[in-house]
Amino acid sequence: MAKNDSRMFGNLVRVLMLALIAAAIYTEMRKPPEEREWHGRLANLIPYDFRFPTAERIRERMWNPNDPHIFTEHVFGVGWVINFHTLLDRLQMLSKEPETEPVQEANDLPEDIP
Repeated sequence: MAKNDSRMFGNLVRVLMLALIAAAIYTEMRKPPEEREWHGRLANLIPYDFRFPTAERIRERMWNPNDPHIFTEHVFGVGWVINFHTLLDRLQMLSKEPETEPVQEANDLPEDIP
């Protein structure tokens, strides 16, 4: 039973992705040819980009130290991709020991404190 459920879920995800791709292409094809950019957002929410990927855009989306977001717009296709620089930076922050300030001993306190 669980195998059928996972297969059905996988099929649902595939159908959803194909529908999003079709919707993005339809959005672009409705525009006059001179206005087609082949990148944008579906319902102002889901990003799409069907331009040929460039090294600069791959680096900008997948390894961008200036972008605080873990998920950025996909380099090619519909949806999001992981900004690995930000992800690794945040994972390192989680694994670091918190820095603590040294505790002052009673002998180290200024003399004017009662």
